[in-house]
Amino acid sequence: MEKRSFGLLSSGEAVSLYTLESGDFKATWTDYGATWLGFTMPDKKGLSDDILLGFSSLDPYLGPQPYFGSTIGRYANRIAGAKFTLDGREYRLFAQDGGQHLHGGRRGFGRRLWKGEMDRIKGSPALRLELESPDGEEGFPGNLKVLCLVVLGPEGRLSLDYEAVTDRRTPLNLCNHAYFNLRGEGRGDVLDHRLELRCSSYLPVDARRIPLKGAPRPVEGGPFDFRVSKPLGRDMAATGQGYDHCLVIDADCAAEGKPFAHLREPETGRNLRMWTSMPGVQLYTGNKLADIGGKNGSVYGPHGGLCLETQYFPDSPNREDYPSCVAEPGLPWRHRTEYWFSLE
Repeated sequence: MEKRSFGLLSSGEAVSLYTLESGDFKATWTDYGATWLGFTMPDKKGLSDDILLGFSSLDPYLGPQPYFGSTIGRYANRIAGAKFTLDGREYRLFAQDGGQHLHGGRRGFGRRLWKGEMDRIKGSPALRLELESPDGEEGFPGNLKVLCLVVLGPEGRLSLDYEAVTDRRTPLNLCNHAYFNLRGEGRGDVLDHRLELRCSSYLPVDARRIPLKGAPRPVEGGPFDFRVSKPLGRDMAATGQGYDHCLVIDADCAAEGKPFAHLREPETGRNLRMWTSMPGVQLYTGNKLADIGGKNGSVYGPHGGLCLETQYFPDSPNREDYPSCVAEPGLPWRHRTEYWFSLE
């Protein structure tokens, strides 16, 4: 485990970079935005690459950028009209993205400096990142305390726990926005990656990317059907510019500890399986990436990375028919996502 300087904010506050290592696997995080900066693993020839898109220095994270590895909160994804009603009171949020509330608003948790502390849990390197969000921040009710716990276990297993306590009822939807390219960051697009998802339904959206009224629709036979592994790009043209949709994870995955996702890159032999306690996953194929200067001279273009954002459904605060995303005072709020990296 290692902690070192990653730069300074304009306020003079120091930003740190944390490295967790276990065998051939290395995860790098920063306390700015509780951001997952990198993940290094070997390929089937023994050559190691960083498989996360991002930047080599702090400054690009401070400006406009597509949430590379950021912790998203208070609410990941979109809330229609940047407002919701809870317990008879309407709350108005910061609006962007065509009048919607997106990924926590103006700053969100991905642009806040968290408090970091390295640890060991059952012998594995770990990182604790903590943040306090005051009542009214970005328009949300309640004073909130959040913990992001990262543990890099043996055999390439990384667990990511988000925990929170609040003094008022408040919507809460935390996720990590990592972009994966199992060929290696900056090495072309991900359209040849093969993806399997245990998701039998998805949420169709309107022009604002807000879910339509009504029940989720079956994926069977359409472009969102990943129940059998297929290349990401095979049916993507039917979606328009690419995937940016929430799929409903089959309930037996969380209940029985089954991975809901299997991403495979045939050339390198790298695999990623994921498990989560969350009900949904936003599949995003980096549609808006365009000539972004990444790590060590890399340039990221459209579909240069893939996001699998585990979360509550978009616009859940306005949808009584969706699983409740409301954190309750006096009750622990806790969700976990596990990333299982391997070679096959």
